[in-house]
Amino acid sequence: MTVYIDPPTWPGHGRMWSHLVSDRSYDELHAFADRLGVPRRAFERDHYDIPEHRYADVVRAGAVEVSSREVVRLLHGAGLRRRKGAGTGAGAGTGAGQPRSA
Repeated sequence: MTVYIDPPTWPGHGRMWSHLVSDRSYDELHAFADRLGVPRRAFERDHYDIPEHRYADVVRAGAVEVSSREVVRLLHGAGLRRRKGAGTGAGAGTGAGQPRSA
């Protein structure tokens, strides 16, 4: 299992955020997030939003540090990229865990 995280450079709600993604399946991503106690409500379309204060914990748990550009490339390459309007929230992408078309 490999999941990836970009640096916490995305502002929102008075914090900086990272994106946690998988290059295999949403099920892999959800399982990793569940092990860390990341709430399902943090899942948005094709990634988890991770607050800056949790970044080091996620890396210690095995997430590979990559650039934000690489996160997008990985999602596209796996067919897991979802643009806004393609499904949001905790229920999105929970199906069979198979890659979806971009």
